[in-house]
Amino acid sequence: MVQQNVLLRGSKSKLGSSPLEVPLVSDREELLRFYRSMLVIRRFEEEAARGYAQGKIGGFLHLYIGQEAIAVGAVAALKEEDYIFQSYRDHGIALARGMRPHEAMAELYGKDTGCSRGLGGSMHFFDASRNFLGGYGIVGGHIPLAAGTAFKSKYSEDGRVTVCFFGEGATNISGFHEALTLAGLWKLPCIFVCENNEYAMGTPMSRTSPVKDIAVKADGYGMPGETFQGHDVLGVREGFRSSIERARSGGGPTLVEIKTYRFRGHSISDPGKYRSPEELEERKKHDPLMVLAKHMKKAKIRDEEIKELEASVESEIQEALQFAAESEAAKEEVMTGSLYAPSGE
Repeated sequence: MVQQNVLLRGSKSKLGSSPLEVPLVSDREELLRFYRSMLVIRRFEEEAARGYAQGKIGGFLHLYIGQEAIAVGAVAALKEEDYIFQSYRDHGIALARGMRPHEAMAELYGKDTGCSRGLGGSMHFFDASRNFLGGYGIVGGHIPLAAGTAFKSKYSEDGRVTVCFFGEGATNISGFHEALTLAGLWKLPCIFVCENNEYAMGTPMSRTSPVKDIAVKADGYGMPGETFQGHDVLGVREGFRSSIERARSGGGPTLVEIKTYRFRGHSISDPGKYRSPEELEERKKHDPLMVLAKHMKKAKIRDEEIKELEASVESEIQEALQFAAESEAAKEEVMTGSLYAPSGE
C-alpha cells in the first residue's frame, strides 16, 4: 500500500501538526486515465515550447512541466459543475478539465478556433462550458474573482465548490488577503490552492516570505490550512478530499499548499540560472509521470497497453498541431466586438 502524508494546519484543524496517513488506492483503468491525461499535458507543453522556438507562438508562455499531477489529481477529486480558476500557468488545468489539445494549441497559435478565439493566448485560456473560468495574467488578480463565484454558490445554494490556483508569489498580493478575509468571514465554499514551486519567478521563497510554509497563513483568515506533496497524482486526489468535503458541506474555505517544482523556467524566456543543474536533476527523480509509472507497474499494467496509450496521445497532439496550423487567424471583428459596444448604441 502506497501512502502519502497530508499535514493539516489552521484554527479549525483538530490535528495540529500531526500527519494524517492516507492510503492511496486506484484501479488499473483509473491509473491509465490519469497517465493519459498527464501525458497529454506533458506532450502539449513540449510541443508548445518547440512552437515558440519556431516563431509560431508569440507573447508569453508559461509551461506546466513537472506539475501535471496537481491538475489531474485536483480535477479527479472535483465534480464537473465545480468552478476552477487558474493563474497564467493555465494549460495543464485546462487540458485536465477536458479542453481538447486542438483548441488549446490553436489559442497559442492565435487562431479563431482557439478556446478564446485566439485573442487570449497562453495566459488567458477559458472554457465556460467546462466551468473553467479562466487563466489570468495579473498575479493574484483572479483570487477575488474566485471568492465571488463562491459567494454566488453560497447565496444560491447550488452546491458547487470553487477551486482557485495560484503560485506562492501571489500570497504576498493584496487580492489574496482581501479574498481570503471575506471567504473566511462568510464561510464561502472555496478552496484556495497555492502551487508552491519554490521560485516566485526567479526568486526563492527565503527572500520573499517570512514563513516557510504558506499554509500557516490560513490561521489569519479563520480557515484550515493543509499541505501535501504534488508529485503523486493519487496523493493529490486524496489530499483534496477533506477540503472539498468541508466546502461542499458548508464548513467554509481552506487554504491548500501543494509542494511542487517546475522543470522549466518561469516562462519560455527564463533560462533558470538561479538554480543549479544538480538541483534540477535531483527534483526530476520525482517526475510525476515516473511516480505514476511505478503505480502502474504495481498494478501489473502491461507495457503493450502503455505503449498503445502513448501512441494515441502522440497522434492526438500531432493532430492538434496540424489543426492549429491550418485554422483561420483570429478575426478583427471578434476582437472589436468583444471590446466595444456597437456604434450608435
